[in-house]
Amino acid sequence: MADTKREIERKYEATDATRLPDLSRVAGVARAVPKGVTELDAVYYDTPGLRLAADSLTLRRRTGGADEGWHLKFPVATGIRDELHEPLGDTLPRSFAALLRSRLRHDEVTPVVRLLSSRDVQHLTDADGTLLAEVSVDTVLAERLAGKGSGTTATWTEIEVELADDGDPAFLDAVEKRLRKAGVRPSDASSKLARALAETTPVRKKKREREDPHTAGDHVLTYVREQIRAIVERDPAVRRDLPDSVHKMRVATRRLRSAFKTYRTILDREVTDPVGAELKWLAGELGVDRDQEVLDERLTTGIDALPTTLALGPVRGRLQVWSAARRTGSRRRIIDVLDGKRYLALLDTLDALAADPPLRPAASRAPGKALPRAVLKDYERLARRMDHALEHPPGPERDTAMHEARKAAKRARYAGEAARPALGRPAKRFAKRMKAVQSLLGDHQDSVVAREALRTLAVQAHAAGETTFTWGLLYGHEEATADRRERELPEVWARASDPVLRADLRQ
Repeated sequence: MADTKREIERKYEATDATRLPDLSRVAGVARAVPKGVTELDAVYYDTPGLRLAADSLTLRRRTGGADEGWHLKFPVATGIRDELHEPLGDTLPRSFAALLRSRLRHDEVTPVVRLLSSRDVQHLTDADGTLLAEVSVDTVLAERLAGKGSGTTATWTEIEVELADDGDPAFLDAVEKRLRKAGVRPSDASSKLARALAETTPVRKKKREREDPHTAGDHVLTYVREQIRAIVERDPAVRRDLPDSVHKMRVATRRLRSAFKTYRTILDREVTDPVGAELKWLAGELGVDRDQEVLDERLTTGIDALPTTLALGPVRGRLQVWSAARRTGSRRRIIDVLDGKRYLALLDTLDALAADPPLRPAASRAPGKALPRAVLKDYERLARRMDHALEHPPGPERDTAMHEARKAAKRARYAGEAARPALGRPAKRFAKRMKAVQSLLGDHQDSVVAREALRTLAVQAHAAGETTFTWGLLYGHEEATADRRERELPEVWARASDPVLRADLRQ
């Protein structure tokens, strides 16, 4: 696995005549230590269509400096990137190729820009000699290697201030204050690569500004494309096993599939239904590990809440063993799915759909007419399922009915969220009320699943000669939780089914 670090830095404009102010006068800095000049030679790689640059991803092979090798950078926020490092080699590291698969698909990366940088570095340290930040003045020569502008060069000088590992980002504010006082201003470029591409690309006639969405189809397509982009962007995070990454990718697949169903009068179902089936498959594959993670967290929280005198027997150890057995191979299975032909074919299909959407005649209608109608159909579907759930007495049939209502509530919520840019506050209020119903029903369903797990754990404990007292106690707590949610449901549903909410959507 590649080494990873969180890079927090700021860039500033400079000229050959720019002189750094005395940064030892910055609050908290005891010394500004010169570290000398380093010559860096970096070749940046991308697809012929610059797909990586379009997503603000940076892939380079650099020689010179203490960290020479291959670097892959993912944007996190403005001025913050995750930088992955692999040793120097002649070919793209396999780990990087995997992380970029959702973007590259069938393309190969080729050199697009070469940057030669002369880097003059100084370290800002505190009184104990601890590094606070690295400041460098970089004199850069960029050469375009491929694409439009090939052979074109550009030169510039810039200042970089990179925060030390685990440093306080507020320290960068103090450094910037000192730089601004000396007349140094922040750079407009987000990275050296972005600046190199901008300055070596032939000037073209400015494209007409894209108009805001004005039809129902425009709004739905904007939402659909956002979800497609989210799936692609979450892929590397899932491969890196980052917190909540599987959940977020799974949510994007569900939102997209839900949009296909909700807005079937706008997007042709003959095209979207098969795609929706593949999205369901992907969500199911992603869900195995995520569902176990949610269940583990719920059961662990339940154990933690008990007084120590009531946690009898090796309950934590048994839970860990049971969970590990259920997770065996799940991580490897997810990676196999993401590396498989079926998944890559789905990504290609989604790209094609976004580029050439299967619009129906209703797509040309005003959003104020077409979108509320679609949202309200999802509400009516939820209302039928809620009536069915509420008419059952407590028991397995009601549990199943409430679970079906939960899925309908989620779809109605997503419908409202998708329509919000067009319908404004009424859609926001509607989605919020649907989310409240979904959350309550979700907690109820989680309790149903938890009780089944607790029963299994109790059986295993009994077979091993352990006391089952704690498992039974937790089972009772989950029964009480489910009972509370069932008693709360009528009031929550009454708020969500307020006719005013639906009337506002039609205005």
